[in-house]
Parts: sequence; structure tokens; C-alpha cells
Amino acid sequence: MLGTLVGMFLLALAVGSVSIPLDETLRVLAGRDPHDPRWTVVVREIRLPRALTAGLAGAALGVAGLQMQTLFRNPLADPYSLGVSSGASLGVALVVAGVGGSGGTFTASAAGSGRYGIVVASAAGAALVLSATLVLAQWVRSVVTLLVIGVILNSAVGSLVSLLLTWTAPQRAIQYWMWSLGSFAGTSNGDLAVFAPIVGVGLLVALLTVKPLNALLLGENYARTLGLRLRRVRAATLLGASLLAGSVTAFCGPVAFLGIAVPHIARRLLGTADHRVLVPATILTGAALSLACSIGSQLPGTDQVLPINVITALIGAPIVIAVLLRARAAVAGVA
Repeated sequence: MLGTLVGMFLLALAVGSVSIPLDETLRVLAGRDPHDPRWTVVVREIRLPRALTAGLAGAALGVAGLQMQTLFRNPLADPYSLGVSSGASLGVALVVAGVGGSGGTFTASAAGSGRYGIVVASAAGAALVLSATLVLAQWVRSVVTLLVIGVILNSAVGSLVSLLLTWTAPQRAIQYWMWSLGSFAGTSNGDLAVFAPIVGVGLLVALLTVKPLNALLLGENYARTLGLRLRRVRAATLLGASLLAGSVTAFCGPVAFLGIAVPHIARRLLGTADHRVLVPATILTGAALSLACSIGSQLPGTDQVLPINVITALIGAPIVIAVLLRARAAVAGVA
């Protein structure tokens, strides 16, 4: 897995609208001058931040998806089950609807220093919905009920976003729609200085909670007999998963399917549900798969770029369908 990740990372730096030989890419990474000076700018200023963003986002969404699937004991749970994505979308929609001037203002605000306004709005919206979910989690004993509440919150907040967009100028609404399709290309080195530590904290929380997650695999009653404080574990898991998903949404938009698909791929590759092994494997698998999606979205050899959610859906949808068919076959076999 580590070898695949390194290979995908180097490929993401070498492949694009302009192909750069691998040895020249390594020269740039080593701080040496390549034969073409322009390649230094392409690799360091454009492709390296994009590749790092893709790797961090894939690792974050994969681990967040694993946490949610374990907590809810549902193979189709994902990092956005509790409304983090819809909350972030609401924050951005409020910015889009509230920006004055021409329709190009949103594009200008999403670049340069104004980009942080979009990031802050997205993070604030995600934090607002997360806070409401955590408050409700203190009153709800069943994780199934909590999941249903999350689905309802998603629908309600999504309706507010649709309502805001109906009052927004069409040009701005299109810009919001483009943001909602996700992208790894918008982050700068300054963004990574904020994004990487947040993801690091979220991954550390996941690594520190592997034992409680293993206990939850056998059910809440069994975990309770082991002396596990379920409310505390539930809150820590929700907070860690939401921190990972919220940070990715703030900087990259709501990237879909990786949170569902990556944990299943890691389980199939390792043949285990032990989180002591599964969490590190999910980090590596998520980062590698996200880099592969980033490479595919660039359409190597052309100047065209596809939204990242187009690629993740093409890869993630067959995996989700396979999980559903496998679960149905398992139920039929037991019956």
C-alpha cells in the first residue's frame, strides 16, 4: 500500500496537461534545476500542492468513513451522514447569496485572500450543524436514531441551500454548483499550512480510538460490559470524523464516495476488521485512491479538467453497489 501511494504521488507530479519526465520530477523535488526551468514552477507551485491536498483529503475521508461505519454499524454510512457537508454547503450558499456586485464577484472572492472567506464560511456552517448533532447525541441513546436525525438534518439544510440558490443570480449559482463538485486544485501552500495540521489532528484521534472502535464492532452492550463510556467514545468519534470531513469540505468542497468506498477496499485488501491494522491501511488506501482520482480528473495530455466528484462517483458507485449485493447475498445465505 505504501509503495502504491508513493507511485501515485510521483505520477500525480509528473502527469498532466504537460508531461514531465520522472527523473526531471525527482530533480525538482530534490531542489535541483531541471532542464526546462518552467517545470520547477509546474511541479512546486501547481502539482505538489494539488497532490498533497488529494492525499490528505483521501486519507481524511477514508478514516472518517471507517469511523462512521463502525459507530453506526452500517456499511453505507459516510463522513457526511450527520450533516457536515450540508452545513458547509449552507455556509458557502450564504456567502454566495450575500455577495454584492456582479456575478463574477464570487469567482474573485474564491481566489487569493478572499478564498479564506469561502473556507471560513464552509467551516462555520459545518461546525454549526455538528454542534447541533453533538447536542442531540447527548439525548439520544440509540446510534440508529442519531443516524436518522442526521439524515433529516441533511435534508432540511439541503432545502435551505436550494431556497437560497433560487434567490441568487444564476451566474453565482453556477459558481456554487462548480464548488459543490469538488476540486483538489484550489489549495495553495498557505492553505496546506492550515489544512494539513487539522487533518493530522483528526487522524491522531482516530489512531487513539482504535480499541474502543474494536469494542464497538461487537455491539454497544458488549462494549459497555468492558467498561467503555459509550457517550464519551461516541462524542470523540463523531468529533474526529466531523473534523476530518469538515476540513476537506472547507478546502476542497464536498468530495463524494471516497468516505464510503475506501474503508471497504481496505477491508477487502486486508481481510480483517481489526482497527489497529485497518485505520493505517485506510489512510494509505484513501490517499492512493484520491491521488488516482486526481490524476484522472486532469485528463492527462489535454487542457481539460473534470470535477473530482465525477471521477470519484465513477469509481465509488460500483463499489457501493457491490457492497449492497454482497450484503444481500449474505442475508440470503443465512436464511
